[in-house]
Amino acid sequence: MKVTTHIHSLKFRYPFTISKGTKTHQATFVVELEHLGVKGYGEACAISYYNIPVEKMQEDLDAKREMVEKFAFTEPERYWHYLHHLFPNNSFLVCALDIAAWDMYGKIKKKKLYEMWGGDISKNPLTDYTIGIDSIDTMVVKMKEKPWPIYKVKVGTADDIAIVKALRENTNAILRVDANAAWDLETALKLIPQLKDLGVEFVEQPLAKDNWDGMKILYQQSSLPLFADESCVHEEDVDKCKGFFHGINIKLTKCSGITPALEMIDNARALNLKIMIGCMNESTIGSSAIAHLLPFIDYVDMDGPLLLQDDLATGIEYDFGKISYSNLPGLGIEYKGLFTK
Repeated sequence: MKVTTHIHSLKFRYPFTISKGTKTHQATFVVELEHLGVKGYGEACAISYYNIPVEKMQEDLDAKREMVEKFAFTEPERYWHYLHHLFPNNSFLVCALDIAAWDMYGKIKKKKLYEMWGGDISKNPLTDYTIGIDSIDTMVVKMKEKPWPIYKVKVGTADDIAIVKALRENTNAILRVDANAAWDLETALKLIPQLKDLGVEFVEQPLAKDNWDGMKILYQQSSLPLFADESCVHEEDVDKCKGFFHGINIKLTKCSGITPALEMIDNARALNLKIMIGCMNESTIGSSAIAHLLPFIDYVDMDGPLLLQDDLATGIEYDFGKISYSNLPGLGIEYKGLFTK
């Protein structure tokens, strides 16, 4: 196999703010795998609080490039296990390579990924659209500019209830709230009943990722479903969430790709946990990987291409939350190779 990489900095339409900070651009790492003349593409975004910048992905790949390229590729699962042991501390890089391997494999088999997995796309969940933290007036403007059936509202400020109330006054759409671990137990117990009264559907990662004692209490008392994000990163975390959360949010970049995500979905189903797949503001490349998992999950947050001013590929289309696919095999994308500053 041959591996080629591209590093991009994609500009957001609006500065993107969550409780952990603000950014104007999304750094992302794109991998191109070529085997027997067939090319596959994968993507992993750099997230500052996970301390794996795109430069680290490139450095780790360069250090073991020969081993990555000399693997006798037959199927993505085998390749993922090999990569997982080759890069035990860089799930982001493994994710990009794993997605590229699946894209390549689908093209070799001349099938879309969801078809290979037996997925029925007729009941796919609709994707939400994220409203990042800003002034209340600006958050309302962002929402009005993008009429959508479901909004994910980022919170973690002193004005959380005022924010959600203002948005609710301007829409009848479904609202979901994501605290990104910003609340303490007392705050969560106080806010959740008020959010329920405002018609919020569920709350994502209310407490710090390691506050299991607090989550146990909140799980027992919460009037809204609670979803784990930062508390559920890898396969082994799924079991831990039973009895603390009502559902999990799987991120491909953090769990290290499609291959472990499929296992996490199966594990969550066995535990009667609801399943969401979230994005990390990937372009259409990474978002397409999420799209093929839609038949197997309950909720999805894959609005990266809608939040970004620039994109790297074509393939999936968005229509008021509904995702449609191209007729191409694999991920179903065409890489544009757009470079931005």
